[in-house]
Amino acid sequence: MSQLNFMMITASPEVASFIEQHGVPRIFMDQEVLGKAERQGHLDTHKAAHSLQEIAAVAAVLKRAELMVRLNPLNALTRQEVEGALDNGAQRLMLPMFSSRAEIEQFMAMVNGRVPVTFLAETAASLVRLPDWLDLLTPGRDEVHIGLNDLALNMGLRFLFEPMAARLLDPAAATLNQAGVTWGVGGIARIGQGELPAETVLGEHVRLGSQWIILSRAFHAGAATSADLLETLDFPAEMAKLRQAEAYWRSADEPLLLDNQRQFADCAYRLGRRGEA
Repeated sequence: MSQLNFMMITASPEVASFIEQHGVPRIFMDQEVLGKAERQGHLDTHKAAHSLQEIAAVAAVLKRAELMVRLNPLNALTRQEVEGALDNGAQRLMLPMFSSRAEIEQFMAMVNGRVPVTFLAETAASLVRLPDWLDLLTPGRDEVHIGLNDLALNMGLRFLFEPMAARLLDPAAATLNQAGVTWGVGGIARIGQGELPAETVLGEHVRLGSQWIILSRAFHAGAATSADLLETLDFPAEMAKLRQAEAYWRSADEPLLLDNQRQFADCAYRLGRRGEA
C-alpha cells in the first residue's frame, strides 16, 4: 500500500514552496466562509478566507504540489466561485457541507471536468448516502475527504474524533476502498503532540486505508516565511517522524491495529466527556 499523503493550509507563497520540497504534495487554500463561523465559532479551526490574489500568488510558485481550493457550500454564487478559483490557478476544487447526490451533480456540471474535485463529506447525511453518490466520482481523479469537525457537530458530539472512536467510518472506508476512490480523513498534530496522540491517530489511518491527511497548524504556527517555519520547528525532521510512525503501523498486524483502535476510542471518549455535568 502507498504512503499517506499530506496536505497543508497556507496562503504564504514562500511557505508553500518550502513545504512542497519537503514531502507535502498538496497545498490547501480555503475560501469557505458561509455558515462556518456559526457552526465552528467556538472551535479552534481555520476560518480565514483566502483571496483570489492570494491563490494566484501561491499558484505561481508551485512546481510539483497540487493546489486545492475549498469553496463555499453550494449557493447562488457557486458558479462564480468556481470560475474565480480556476482562473487564478486552482488545480483541484473542494466542495464542503453537501448532503445529497443532486448537490454533487450540480457542482460537477459547473466544474465540467476541468479539474478533479474532492468532496468533503462532513454531514451525517453525506456519509449515510455515500453508496448513492459515489458512482458520480471518477476513481483516480476525484476524491473524498471526511471532515471530522463538522461531522461531530452534526452528530451532536463533543469531540471531533468520536465518530472514528465508534468505528462509524469503517463502512464508508470499506466502500471507498472497494470502489478504488482515493480518500482521507481529518488532520493530524505533530508526533508527541495532540490531545489524542498523533501516533495513535496514524494507526487508525493505516487500519482504515486512508490515503490523505491534513497537517494541523502545529506544523506551521502561522509562519509566513520559510525562515519563520524553520525557527518555529524543524519541518523536515517533523515530517520524518510522521513517516517513521507510519512505517511502524504499516508493519503492524491486525491485532495490534485493533488494540490501537481501542486505545484511540478510550482516549477520544475521555476527551469527549470533558465539561459534562
